[in-house]
Formats: sequence, C-alpha cells, structure tokens
Amino acid sequence: MPTTVVTGAAGFIGSHLVDALLQRGDTVIGIDEFNDYYDPQVKRANLAAHLDCDRFRLVEGSLSAIDLPALLDGVSLIFHQAAQAGVRASWGSSFELYTERNIAATQMLLEAVKASDSLERFVYASSSSVYGNAAAFPTSEAVLPCPVSPYGVTKLAAEHLCHLYHTNYGVPTAALRYFTVYGPRQRPDMAFHKFFKAILRDEAIPLYGDGLQTRDFTFVSDAIAANLAAASRPEAIGQAFNIGGGSRVVLKDVIAMMEKIVDRPVNIDWLDPSRGDARHTSADATKARSILGYAPEVSLEAGLRQEWEWIQTVYV
Repeated sequence: MPTTVVTGAAGFIGSHLVDALLQRGDTVIGIDEFNDYYDPQVKRANLAAHLDCDRFRLVEGSLSAIDLPALLDGVSLIFHQAAQAGVRASWGSSFELYTERNIAATQMLLEAVKASDSLERFVYASSSSVYGNAAAFPTSEAVLPCPVSPYGVTKLAAEHLCHLYHTNYGVPTAALRYFTVYGPRQRPDMAFHKFFKAILRDEAIPLYGDGLQTRDFTFVSDAIAANLAAASRPEAIGQAFNIGGGSRVVLKDVIAMMEKIVDRPVNIDWLDPSRGDARHTSADATKARSILGYAPEVSLEAGLRQEWEWIQTVYV
C-alpha cells in the first residue's frame, strides 16, 4: 500500500481520514502543528489510538518549519487538510495567520512535490466559502466563486495555487469544496458542537441571525469517502468538486430536529448576523457523483444523532 501524508492529521476531518487510511492498510505520515485555535489536547486525543501503530508516524510542527522535500520524498498521496479555520475569526489582525497557514503553507507543499515522480494525487481541502453568496442554488462548480469572508479568500487562493501547479508542473491535484462538515470530533467552534454542548449543559444555544439561513450539511464519513475517491479516480486530476450532504436545510428546522433527538426544548440566544457568513449554501454535487461516484449516505438526522452521542462522551 502507498505511503500517504495527511496534513492537519489531528483535526476533525484529518483524524477521520487517518482512521480510514490506516484501516485500509496505508502507511501514514500525519503532520499537525497542534496550534492553539482550540485545545491541542482535544486534537491529541483524536490520534491517541494510532500512536502505537507501526504504520503511523506523527510529525509535529508547522509546514513552514518542516523539511518538506525530505519528508515528502517517495510519498504517493497527500491529503492537505491543514488550515486556519473559522470565518468569523478571519477578519482583522488575525488575517496574517490565514495567509500563512492557508495560502503560503499550501504553496510550500506544492513547491516541495512539483518534481516528484512518486506522487499520484494531491487532494486539497477547499470550502464552500469560496462561493460566498452564490448566484444560484444548488450551486455548481461552474458558478464564479465570490467569497464574502477573508477565510474564503484564502481558501480560494490556495485552490488557485493547486490549479497553477497542476497546469505548469503536472502536480496531480484535486480540490474538494466541503459544505459544512459535521459529526463526531467536530471542532468546538462549529455550530452543531456548540449547540449540543449548550443543550447538554442546559444553556441557551448561540444563534447568529434569524435562523432562516440555509446550509448543506455533510456528515464526516461522506467527506472521507469523497477524499478517497478523489485520490483514486484518474479523471479527478485538475478538477474541483462540491462535496455536500444532499439537501439544503433551514437552520430553524435543524434546531427542531435537535429537540427531537435530545427530547427536550432548546433555548436560543439570538445574536446579530455574523460578517462573512453566507446566507445560503447548497451543493450541486452532480460533478462529484459523475466523476468520483460520490453519493452521501448519512442523513442529517442520523448524523446528528451520532454527534449527540459523541458530545455526551466528551462533556461528562
């Protein structure tokens, strides 16, 4: 089996990807900076089960401080999940972190493998944030990206870098535009995690805006399946794909679904709309279905139940 690299390996999606790759028999090098965007101990727990595995090696440090050409020599697959996350935090002085960790780090990785004769695929974790307030729903990859947050700008810039290195150096890149991924191990700053944590503590959930915004929610196992497909399908090279959950849901309806799952009413702390949050997102996944064979399998209610079960083990 191939030697595979996962950047952001201890994060939400990255750690699930490590699970899947080790399960299928890959030798995996996980890279993670363990920065303080949220508790590093939470991230360490995501990988704890693999630290004694002889097919897993954890490399700690920022991508800018690692000897990437040496580390990536002979590697077959790279799943670039590492990023500075968060739409709301990307404004102001912290933007420098986003340019460093989302744009510059991606360029360093691409530069390190531009002459590789072993690399079969470079799968980049992009975001639906590249679309901003899209002109059409569901949104296809043919729609012109127009981010409405600094975070979205950096994700789109890194996606363009992938395309440039593919066009000019033949790096076999593919980009996955995730639409709001959720599930066990979801980051503490993400909505469903915050909602369920508040419910568990009998607190009001924080809700930005009027609750009528819509999202296309994607369960983490479906996102992992998309990554594995993008790494194996030759037709994926040089392409960008929408990865969504299959339906557009009003946030108030999600909260009603949560009330059903937890079997209690949910109190809401209404907050002003957040700058940089798109009003609606909805993925047209026709291209991913056609080329990757992508077909989301986990319904929103089933996925929320899994996240609720996990949250109860985290906050005991």
